[in-house]
Amino acid sequence: MALIALLISAFAIGTTEFVIMGILPDVASDLHVTLSAAGLLVTGYALGVAIGGPVVTVCTGRLSRKSLLFSLMLIFVAGNLLAAVAPNYLILMLARVLASFSHGTFFGVGSIVATRLVPREKQASAIAMMFAGLTLANILGVPFGTFIGQIWGWRSTFWVVTALGILSLIGIALLVPRMQGDTLSDFRQEIRVLRSKQVMLALLMTILGFGGVFTAFTYIAPILTDITGFGARAVTPILLLFGVGMTIGNTVGGRMADWKLMPSITGMLALLTTVLAVFSLTSSYKIPAVLTVLVWGFASFTIVPAFQMRVLAKAQGSPSIASALNISSFNLANAGGAYLGGWVIDSGPGLGSLPWVAAAVTAAGLLVTLISWSLDQREAAPSMPAEHVQNL
Repeated sequence: MALIALLISAFAIGTTEFVIMGILPDVASDLHVTLSAAGLLVTGYALGVAIGGPVVTVCTGRLSRKSLLFSLMLIFVAGNLLAAVAPNYLILMLARVLASFSHGTFFGVGSIVATRLVPREKQASAIAMMFAGLTLANILGVPFGTFIGQIWGWRSTFWVVTALGILSLIGIALLVPRMQGDTLSDFRQEIRVLRSKQVMLALLMTILGFGGVFTAFTYIAPILTDITGFGARAVTPILLLFGVGMTIGNTVGGRMADWKLMPSITGMLALLTTVLAVFSLTSSYKIPAVLTVLVWGFASFTIVPAFQMRVLAKAQGSPSIASALNISSFNLANAGGAYLGGWVIDSGPGLGSLPWVAAAVTAAGLLVTLISWSLDQREAAPSMPAEHVQNL
């Protein structure tokens, strides 16, 4: 039941992050700003997550994890409530940034809490269950929130998200237990994690491995309309299919990570690289393109719980800041991938080449993974019996 409370919170956070994209024209029209200026509400949120996550984590080290999760959802509710009543663009931007400050730390600390609620062999699956809230937000929360915003105005969307935040507060208060040794580490202990080569490699795995996803996915709509030949109305159901693949991949990825973490990450990244490369060929044909998008969604989220588990495994003694930094890395991957994709379109070979570029970025993440895995094997070798090392 505690995992369900975390899932609901993740659903609320994921909805407020992505639903703004569906109501951007309404926001721009109502607040009398350009569409590009309204688009900065997406950028502001992402930067708030990337910067705010580690900072908030470090500054709240004396709180128990349950108290911290509850406080973060209070910030989330306050930010979305302010967005619902924002009289102008500046206040709306401040509201988005305020809400984003809860994002990175919540997923970082929530991942740690999730692993402590289950036996060791199911920890990655527990993380996957919490992150399922994000995938469900894309399938249910964003379309529903967009529909509400288009019918009753964009402010109604934020009122609904605020209600979801209040429901999350109740769930955390009633269902998430206090645990022994629940207080976070102090600043000096947490910041020491930045000295770990394996933690830094794990963060780079996230940035590159997931960066390839958004290099192409940011521009999936023009790819489907301009290259594949779909009408604009067909894009939404295809994106929902991508979300279905994400949901299935998140669950499967958690179970695979529980089974064998590094072999699973390697296989997942190899699959994702292959799918992105194949999409460069199938994007010209409607049925193959749709099938590829489904598999792409699956492959893109198998790696999410695995990456989070890898960071936690390597950040012994400093899990909170490392976990929050990994959430920031996901957002840097989103922002960096989107920027790279835009550069390729404007200055490079164009829209049709995006899947190849995305595949190259993910392949770089695969290379970093192999380097990190080889370091694991070198570190383990001295502790093995000599005859076993010879057999390797």
